[in-house]
Amino acid sequence: MREGNLSILDVQSLFVEYPTERGAVSAVNDVSLKLREGETIGLVGESGCGKSTLGVSLLRNLPPPGKIVSGRIVYEDIDITAASETDLQKIRGREISIVFQDPSATLNPLMRVRDHFIEFFNQHEPTLSRGDVVSKSKDLLVQLGIPPERFDDYPHQLSGGMKQRVCIGLAIALNPRILIADEPTTALDVLVEAQILQLLRKLKDELNLTMMLITHNMGVVAETADRIAIMYAGKVVEVGDTVSIFQKPLHPYAEALLQSVPNPKKRDQAVKSIPGSPPDLAQPPSGCLYHPRCPYAFDKCRTQHPPLISLDNERKVACYLRGE
Repeated sequence: MREGNLSILDVQSLFVEYPTERGAVSAVNDVSLKLREGETIGLVGESGCGKSTLGVSLLRNLPPPGKIVSGRIVYEDIDITAASETDLQKIRGREISIVFQDPSATLNPLMRVRDHFIEFFNQHEPTLSRGDVVSKSKDLLVQLGIPPERFDDYPHQLSGGMKQRVCIGLAIALNPRILIADEPTTALDVLVEAQILQLLRKLKDELNLTMMLITHNMGVVAETADRIAIMYAGKVVEVGDTVSIFQKPLHPYAEALLQSVPNPKKRDQAVKSIPGSPPDLAQPPSGCLYHPRCPYAFDKCRTQHPPLISLDNERKVACYLRGE
């Protein structure tokens, strides 16, 4: 990432809720976050922390009954939260695109690989001839490491890694500016995971993408992300450049996440699990949402939630241990 890049997308005080019989669940709770042009930002946290909800919110593509309650998502001069469906169709796939974690759930098992691309281009580029669509799609798949003879295969005939490459191909087919990769390697083995991450890094550089990499794995963002945003229980609790967060995490949750990852440079350091469980977001605890699991919590943490404050070197943290 080049220093001084301008933000390409600005999330401002975003609230996303899912109504349930037990009350509203705040899956995204007052999140503000900027994506800088040309960077990769890693969005990290345990399952259920709201990171995937935030990712699909950027395209206003929440599964029902989820809804954006308030806040803004500004891309260029467009507020995605207030945009018309016509404007959204011009943004989805063309300006901002997404790759989901399970390619088997993304691809239609009854459609060949070619049919997925034909359907996609018919929707977004209806003036392209069938021949041009086929030629363009095959070239794209070859670029992604898929032999052209697999173009007529059904998804079940492809390996997990190949299926994810097809999904990546669909996501970048229109040369978007922003790519959201939502746990793109979760369903893959370690070797294929490394290949997919290497492919994403390669595509980012070649296509000048801005990328949001959503993951629960700190090891995945270590070699991929320029900056990291840590989410817990719907809130962003720390933001900083990758090196700074790995060298000196400021929020106790970020510290606990790092301690749960094996460090080959510190063989004498034990891997620790994070005690307790994430809170019930239908009935969240008072004060800091992390305080029931935090070894450093004191009285104020139990009654007031700390704001996300800016520190030196563009670090942000929401913790009373670091000041008001």
